[in-house]
Amino acid sequence: MSESIDIDHVAQLARIRLSPEEKTAYAAQLGDILNFVRQLESVDVTGVEPTSHAFPVVNVLDDDEPSEPFTQAQALMNAPLARNGQIEVPKVVDEA
Repeated sequence: MSESIDIDHVAQLARIRLSPEEKTAYAAQLGDILNFVRQLESVDVTGVEPTSHAFPVVNVLDDDEPSEPFTQAQALMNAPLARNGQIEVPKVVDEA
């Protein structure tokens, strides 16, 4: 790893808590990813047309068929925080 990664800052942006062992492991993994991206930057892509898919994709959406909706309990089942039957999220806009 040629550069230092501020893993505490990355964890804060991702809103996750990491143990010291996880910080060490994730910093190494992120360093490996960045090194791989640097390798990709050296590839000559002159004349290569940009694409969104490697193969042509046609009609990738499923048919829109009515089904039973989730109950409120099902919708809140995996929410980290819920209050008054709603998903509670952290405030993301700071007042200036």
